[in-house]
Amino acid sequence: MNPTPRERVPVLVVGGSLVGLSASLFLGRLGVRHLLVEKHADTSHHPRGRGNNVRTMELFRVAGAERPIREAASTLAGNHGILQARSLTGDEQEWLFKEIDPGGGLARISPAGWCLCSQNDLEPVLVRSARELGGDLRFSTELVSFEQDADGVTAELRSRETGERRTVRADYLIAADGPRSPVRERLGIGQAGPGDLFHNVSITFRAPELAEVVGDRRFIACYLTNPEADGALLPVDNERDWVFHAPWHPDRGETLEDFTDERCIDHIRRATGALDMAVEITGKAPWHAAERVAERYGAGRVFLAGDSAHEMSPTGAFGSNTGIQDAHNLAWKIAAVLDGAAGPELLSTYEAERLPVARETSARASARSAEHSHPGYAPAPGAGGGRQRGVLTVALGYCYPRGAVVGADPELPVVPDELRMTGEPGTRAPHMWLTGPEGRRSTLDLYETSFTLLSGSDGDMWRTAAKGAVQRFGVRLNCYLIGTEPDDDLAPEEGADWAEKHGTTPEGAVLVRPDGYVAWRAEGRVADPEAALAEVLEALLCRT
Repeated sequence: MNPTPRERVPVLVVGGSLVGLSASLFLGRLGVRHLLVEKHADTSHHPRGRGNNVRTMELFRVAGAERPIREAASTLAGNHGILQARSLTGDEQEWLFKEIDPGGGLARISPAGWCLCSQNDLEPVLVRSARELGGDLRFSTELVSFEQDADGVTAELRSRETGERRTVRADYLIAADGPRSPVRERLGIGQAGPGDLFHNVSITFRAPELAEVVGDRRFIACYLTNPEADGALLPVDNERDWVFHAPWHPDRGETLEDFTDERCIDHIRRATGALDMAVEITGKAPWHAAERVAERYGAGRVFLAGDSAHEMSPTGAFGSNTGIQDAHNLAWKIAAVLDGAAGPELLSTYEAERLPVARETSARASARSAEHSHPGYAPAPGAGGGRQRGVLTVALGYCYPRGAVVGADPELPVVPDELRMTGEPGTRAPHMWLTGPEGRRSTLDLYETSFTLLSGSDGDMWRTAAKGAVQRFGVRLNCYLIGTEPDDDLAPEEGADWAEKHGTTPEGAVLVRPDGYVAWRAEGRVADPEAALAEVLEALLCRT
């Protein structure tokens, strides 16, 4: 390698799909200069990875990207539920679930909601948002090699258009380079789990007549169970363009070449029951469902995120969402270390928090595929569980019993059986609406670029403690007094009690991390708030 690097950046992101682009967006929001490289010439052109759960949309909301994402997703805004049917023209049909949020109860616990936005629509939004924040995104550029030492990472990059090579020196490298991650292999990090679950060929096709067959059944996906022509049908625009996932069995000697246009057209017709329907095949792409989780989330100054760290069954769309949440967790920690507010040991909490979540979530995703009898998946006997078991707890309720938290119950389940939004350390902070100078805001809107300390009307001592912590640690920390007194910063909606919502008292306080997770909670008055807060921050920021 060239011993004199030609470029210098704090963070190098390898991989420009959903997770890498999200990492770029989150780093940009925190003011972290970075370079992202992606070997492909452009974002994805194939409609896949469409389910964005409520937690992911909360992160995009505070990052300022929720509105353009929903605009990009407007075509499928009215699609809900999973339908299972022997065919679209027969009587054997059942909704596995018809509404993502029946009764609208989700609004009580989140300011965001689920969003059906295909990867080919979402990625361009992330590219624009990241570049507006100064992100240096380079497509047709691949990582050739890298080495790391105690002070940073030296990477060699190559332009796939010109062949030009250049050397980049970075403090940290984030590998979002997919399930066959060359970075993970270079680090020698193994994987654990059952491995391959099933294989599909994703077929994009044009069939205007299919809209009449589907009628008013606005599903996210329809699992078609004809044993001679099974598969999953997904709408692209509900009118002309569709996607069909056809089971592929390479273990039986099937090759991709076997999926000719004629075979695909016949399969789609028989699966849907529309035997005379005109079908035009517009594209094919193989994909593999697997359950694998990396044994470590990185080594030294190199970190894994997304599919490089975990592969999951697609049912429930947990894989991409978990990866985006990986990126968010890592971004604020890297920013804190680069700012000098935190010690480098803070970065070890990335694995401590996210690896257990990946293990639990990947197992739930496989169980969900078994519950739904996903076409092409033949699980081991007894796999699966109760229908819809723990969907929201996986998406929104995952916990961090260990990591950058103080006072968390070490026995707190990583994915609880019931949703716990009560302000416990290690859980996502509760949502409630507040009113202030900037209008109506969710508590979750307060968390992104800094730690946040919440207290009540009598919390002047906590405000003083926060100012002292900023001076002492150089940490980004905002303090808000919540109440109806003239000197309070934010007022809760009538009848709402912020302290009760957060499991504390008006004299107590709650410290929330930049990712919206409760870092620590004082459930009542303390003798020396400044000393208490300083002790907590020393532990959280690994400054001891």
